[in-house]
Amino acid sequence: MIEAEGLVKIYKTKELEVLALQGLDLEVREGEFTALIGNSGSGKSTFLNMIGGLDRPSAGKLVVGGKNLFTMTEQELVDYKRETVGFVWQNNARNLFPYLNALENVMLPMDISGARKKRQKALELLEMVGMSSHKNDKLGTLSGGEQQRIAIAIALANSPKLLLADEPTGSVDFATADLIFDIFTELNKNGQTILVVTHDISLSKKVRRVVAIRDGKISSERILRESYSDRIKESSIDWRNEDTQEEFVVMDRAGRVQIPREMLDHMGLADNKLVVEYKDGQVLLRAPEKSEKADASAGENS
Repeated sequence: MIEAEGLVKIYKTKELEVLALQGLDLEVREGEFTALIGNSGSGKSTFLNMIGGLDRPSAGKLVVGGKNLFTMTEQELVDYKRETVGFVWQNNARNLFPYLNALENVMLPMDISGARKKRQKALELLEMVGMSSHKNDKLGTLSGGEQQRIAIAIALANSPKLLLADEPTGSVDFATADLIFDIFTELNKNGQTILVVTHDISLSKKVRRVVAIRDGKISSERILRESYSDRIKESSIDWRNEDTQEEFVVMDRAGRVQIPREMLDHMGLADNKLVVEYKDGQVLLRAPEKSEKADASAGENS
């Protein structure tokens, strides 16, 4: 569904250039539910915006649903945003028109695309997200969580191949956030490919695959442990405190890895040099000893 290779994004102003993505590599298969996590400024929202056709990459390769986002014309990009991707924003004002009721909001994308049986499908989508009883309600009468569930229905109106969500639980309480992720999980069980950006590490523990972005590159992945894979909706599991996933450092195409910052801090490195050893089938990294540093300095001077 998504193939990104060596993806670069540079934002330019008169005074400076900002490198938001620095050679990002990522593949997402059809039918996957993937979460993107990372600190503010790591590049995760930039990446999501490019997949959504809202921003153009500067360099690299980006193919989504078989469509090359580097070669699209403006009209092809409009069609792509209408047919291939659905977007759920954190800010509900970008998802909903306040002067329309819930049903009319969900029908609107289908009106634009000329779809048939709009009302019937809109009602089915509202039922799917548990909001059919609010079909005649307008924005001002709904809570933030209710608005966000309607936003998911809107994003699904044109049956997109890929559902994108940027911090969809950022402005709701824990219970509503759990409910929203349960909706995503149910959609995924029915075959919907989903990519969600979230800052909530505890919620991401319910996702089968979590990709961490640091400094504009993929740094690590977390994969749901097999023992939890069929227990997503069990209320007995404390998803916020249990260790549900196994973490892997990701090697890029040049053989480079990003070592977690907390590990580097524990090593107490004086500079940016590490000793790499291969021993008993394992690659070991350690801080250099004084004699090794002296040998390295002598080599550099000579």
